[in-house]
Amino acid sequence: MNIELIVIGKTDSKEVGALVEMYLKRVNHYCRMAVTTLPDVKNTKSLSIKQQRTLEGEAILKQLDEGDYVVLLDERGEEMRSVEFAYWLQKRMNSGMRRLVLLIGGPYGFSEEVYARANGKLSLSRMTFSHQIVRALFAEQIYRAFTILNNEPYHHE
Repeated sequence: MNIELIVIGKTDSKEVGALVEMYLKRVNHYCRMAVTTLPDVKNTKSLSIKQQRTLEGEAILKQLDEGDYVVLLDERGEEMRSVEFAYWLQKRMNSGMRRLVLLIGGPYGFSEEVYARANGKLSLSRMTFSHQIVRALFAEQIYRAFTILNNEPYHHE
């Protein structure tokens, strides 16, 4: 299985980008994982929030293939402990799917079309995080999941 993390817009922070890259390299020891950064929507000051979500949604949908299993990182998604997420990930790998696509939207979330295409939603927390810092947090959780599944001493219970 391949994992694709699709995000909207580049991060302003070199430190956040470095963290994502560090965890991406670590995850690639277990499975192929890539990050696709879609450009920010232009002229957002002249657009409504709905228009911005629609434009971001169109860009996201162009990245998806028919057989992709698509999961949104969304504040209304399912919350899991790290061990539960590891088993959730294992279940996806065992199912034989070719590509798991994890989406981190822009600052206003996802369009209705992206919600309709999604196979599921996950939430990191009931707290709100910037869509940029979520990249590093979620990349770390993916790495943590693989260490749990491989009985490596990274995660402590």
